[in-house]
Amino acid sequence: MKPTSLSFPIMALALILLYGCTGGQQKSSQEYPKTGSVDSYHPSLHKIIASGERPEIIAEGFEWSEGPLWLPKLKKVIFSDIPKNSIYQWSEKDGLKLYLKPSGYTDSIPRGGETGSNGLLLNQEGSLVLCQHGDRRMAIMDAPLKAPAPEFTTIVAEWDKKRFNSPNDAVFSGKGDLYFTDPAYGMELRYKDPKREMDFTGVFKYSAGGEIRLLTDQLSAPNGIGLSPDEKHLYVANSGGAKKSIWMIYDFAEDGSLANGRVFHDASVASDSLRGAPDGLVVRNDGIIFATGPGGVWIFNPEGENLGIVKTGQATSNCTLDSDNQYLYMTADMYLMRIKLVTN
Repeated sequence: MKPTSLSFPIMALALILLYGCTGGQQKSSQEYPKTGSVDSYHPSLHKIIASGERPEIIAEGFEWSEGPLWLPKLKKVIFSDIPKNSIYQWSEKDGLKLYLKPSGYTDSIPRGGETGSNGLLLNQEGSLVLCQHGDRRMAIMDAPLKAPAPEFTTIVAEWDKKRFNSPNDAVFSGKGDLYFTDPAYGMELRYKDPKREMDFTGVFKYSAGGEIRLLTDQLSAPNGIGLSPDEKHLYVANSGGAKKSIWMIYDFAEDGSLANGRVFHDASVASDSLRGAPDGLVVRNDGIIFATGPGGVWIFNPEGENLGIVKTGQATSNCTLDSDNQYLYMTADMYLMRIKLVTN
């Protein structure tokens, strides 16, 4: 989700030439400009982020960066620029390059709004799955993981014969079930768009067997989504509106429905003073949750305690981890950032 109004710090245009447009040259982390800070609220944070670490800006020049995904075989991160209907790739070796375009809207009829892909993920076979705003569907890329000439096949595009609003973020279970959120941020007129076919914004499950199921319609702006490592709990960010800026946690009932929905953490007060709202999130294999929210990336333990915030200075949309949990990659407005983590 891109905020309706944003202000950007002035950055030297030469930075993008330094680390965004050169390829094939290995660079050390010291070459990337530092920004922001890390606020610690709990002694255990030092086991996650070492004292003195700050976010690095590794690429810039985007309209609204979103949906970062680490590709382990290629050792690179890809991410969406939603207004540009594009996905970019970045690696330490090759820097910044266009990955594919179009990414989320494939119709030839021009339209406004945030048309590109949002959340990105890999299925069990390693194929790229996209939350496509403009096409209002969950789709799979039918070509190898490289540009150009992307081709997509619809995974699911409707529930109860009604088209989705604009699938936003998603996560696969170990069984191959797909959980995703569907706010209206990708509609041309957002929540007031007359083309909306649902009068709610939902959280859905598309089972590995091909069944689409509405899990809840009680959130005003469901956004980021994740599963606990044991897959007994579902986390969902709500970006604001009538239900405020909160993260929810749900248990799974025996029939797969959601049960015991409750607030995992409330960020409503922080939303009044810090830029951004609960958005994308990633759950580490030890249960630590990195969740973008007001001010940057909030770090939670499984009990819902806020251990600290990685403050980016930007409205921060989403985050992901590399295969070794060495870096947390963050999409923050016009930037791609990362911060080094403590590894065992």
